[in-house]
Amino acid sequence: MMRIVSATVFLVFFSIIPAYGQEQFEKDVISTSGGHLEITFLGHGTLMIVYGGKVIHIDPYSKVADYNGLPKADIILLTHHHRDHLDPAALEQVRTDKTILVLTEIGAKTVPGGIIMKNGDVQDIEGIKVEAVPAYNLVHKRDTGQVFHPKGEGNGYVMTFGHTRVYIAGDTENTPEMKELKRIDYAFLPMNLPYTMTPEMVADAALAFKPRVLYPYHYGETETLKIVQLLENAPDIDIRIRSMK
Repeated sequence: MMRIVSATVFLVFFSIIPAYGQEQFEKDVISTSGGHLEITFLGHGTLMIVYGGKVIHIDPYSKVADYNGLPKADIILLTHHHRDHLDPAALEQVRTDKTILVLTEIGAKTVPGGIIMKNGDVQDIEGIKVEAVPAYNLVHKRDTGQVFHPKGEGNGYVMTFGHTRVYIAGDTENTPEMKELKRIDYAFLPMNLPYTMTPEMVADAALAFKPRVLYPYHYGETETLKIVQLLENAPDIDIRIRSMK
C-alpha cells in the first residue's frame, strides 16, 4: 500500500500560511526538547527556520519569495555558489549587519564577511550545532564530462535543535558520507534531475541512514510519488511531500 504520512508525534501542526501578508507558504511546526522548530517551505532549495527566537534562512532565492515581506535573518546558511543557492539579490534583502552568514570557500569569493565551513567542519552558531556534510555528484555530469557538483565545493548541513537533528543536504547525490549519517530526525534530500538524485538514489540513501522524516525537496519536475512507492516497505520513514519544486 502506498502512503504519504503527514503527521507523527513529532509534528505539532502543518499549515499553509500567508507570509507576512504576501505569498502563502506551507509550514510545519515541530516540537523539540529546546522548544518549537518552525520550518517554512519557500520552494526550490529554499527554507526558513525559526527556533529560539532566531530566524535562519537556507539558500535564500529571490525567484521563490519576496524577501522584503519576510523576517530578516539572524543566520544564513548557503550550501554552495550556484546562482539558485547563492543569490546576491535575496541576500541583500534578508541580510543585516548582525546576520551570521555561513558559506563555502567558493561562495566567500562572491560574498564577503561570512564564516567559511569546509566539508567536515563543525561550528556552534548562536547555540546551534552546525555540521558541514560533503555535497557532490557521483554520477551525473555535464556534456564536458565534469560532474555538476564536484567534491569539496558544496556543503549539506546538519543542525541540532535541542535533541532534534535536521539534515539539509544541498545539491548532492547519495554519497558515502550521507549514508553514514547517524540519528537524523528530519532529512531534506534533493531530487532535481539531472543535477542531483533520482528517486532511486534518494531511497537508497534514506534506507541507509534512516531519517525519522524524509522531505524530498528541490525536486523540479521529478515525480514525487515515485519516492513514496520506493519506500512503501519502510514504515519507519515518514515521507512528507511539500511544495518544493
